[in-house]
Amino acid sequence: MTISFTVLVLLIGVALLFDFLNGLHDAANSIATVVSTRVLKPHHAVLWAAFFNFIAFLVFDHAVAKTVGKGIIEAQIIDPQLIFGALMGAIVWNVVTWRLGIPSSSSHALIGGLIGAGVTKAGLDVVVWWGVIKTVAAIFLSPALGLVLALALVLAVAWSTLRLTPMGVDKRFRKLQLVSAALYSLGHGGNDAQKTMGIITVLLYSQGMVGKDLNIPLWVVLSCQAAMALGTMSGGWKIVHTMGSKITRLTPAQGFCAETGGAITLFLANIGGIPVSSTHTITGAIVGVGSARRLSAVRWNVASRIVVAWVVTLPAAGLIGAAFYEATKLLSGL
Repeated sequence: MTISFTVLVLLIGVALLFDFLNGLHDAANSIATVVSTRVLKPHHAVLWAAFFNFIAFLVFDHAVAKTVGKGIIEAQIIDPQLIFGALMGAIVWNVVTWRLGIPSSSSHALIGGLIGAGVTKAGLDVVVWWGVIKTVAAIFLSPALGLVLALALVLAVAWSTLRLTPMGVDKRFRKLQLVSAALYSLGHGGNDAQKTMGIITVLLYSQGMVGKDLNIPLWVVLSCQAAMALGTMSGGWKIVHTMGSKITRLTPAQGFCAETGGAITLFLANIGGIPVSSTHTITGAIVGVGSARRLSAVRWNVASRIVVAWVVTLPAAGLIGAAFYEATKLLSGL
């Protein structure tokens, strides 16, 4: 299905809107710990995170973008209507969870919207099951890995600071948390912005503007990284509060451990081309840090609410994406 240049630009605009909302929605993941420990003021923290979100394309290749572009739904059946349905499924779910202050996954909302619209169009045969299984497995593995790494880091920090006073530990990790927050934002920008790159590139492929290898044009890379960074700069303060203080209280040393554990997980996912959720990852790491003190330090009722949002995101965004695909198809046939 060939579309006019105007419609193509509008669809790319919708994709960049999703990318912006992704940054807005996931700002908490990058800045919650560094704000809650008062290492940085909120407006300084968002600028710090946004900068490292943007420059992520200089560090990581485009493995995640290619997974989203051709590793979830067969690329040859993707058309503008399907892309619109997928994006709207993700955007609507993002807005709902953002308004409610629930840290759900923008990444899995997009994957859910893509699957919902794709299956509605052409049935289950068009699903690339290996890519979907890999993505769904990451829903459980990324927070688990973040938790384990954060726990290990807490133990390493405790051992290495035995001879320091509490004030000395605090002073050291206030500086180190700037580094860990930068690394986490770098991993976040490398994973999340690439999902929109994959969507825009497969849209261009459907119009014969890129080859089947889905090599991503530089203007797509830069516009997606910029939209993500601008979204991060815009905040998302309800979710910052949930992530930064409602799950557990953090010190600078604990914030460093959570961010570093999350950053390592995201770096591994970027290298493996796995579209993971930065929300899941940092939540797991924060829970790991809190439970290292004692299990009662974690507010498990808040954590369990977040887990419910994780489980619901894929099917909810899929149903919304399917509905928008059918509505678009119906309107285009009138």
